Amino acid sequence: MMKAVNEASARVEERKKTGAHLTTHEHVGLNGRIAVAITNVVGTMWCAYVFAAITLVSLPSAIQGGVSTLVAWVAQTFLQLVLLSVIMVGQKVAAAASDKQALQTYKDAETLLKLQDEMRRLIEVNNALTEAIHRAVLETRSASTGHPSATGDSRPST
Repeated sequence: MMKAVNEASARVEERKKTGAHLTTHEHVGLNGRIAVAITNVVGTMWCAYVFAAITLVSLPSAIQGGVSTLVAWVAQTFLQLVLLSVIMVGQKVAAAASDKQALQTYKDAETLLKLQDEMRRLIEVNNALTEAIHRAVLETRSASTGHPSATGDSRPST
């Protein structure tokens, strides 16, 4: 029992030090910081609007080129440039929601660990009190009847 208590306490202390793991903890090294900076610029709706405006500049020539040129313009130019930013915005929103959920789960787990530790402590107190009551009852019976207790602690000599 003592080993489990020590392991649980150690885990609680470890969780206090590390906290919840969030996406912001994933930025590793110079390349990671550069990638995050570019993603934060390109992954905005303002960037999507700028890309849409840039692609609309070439729309008149795509229309003059006929249906196949227009389809190629939509697929290769408009959708790729505009959807890139929109998808990145969606990913950032999803990551923020995931971080929020991870933090809440962390807080819930931390609370449960504290409650479990308190319950374990209360059970230990309850067990000690139950044993004390049991001994007191046996001593009272033994004193009132004049017979030794039935716990096996004191046996009559044969």
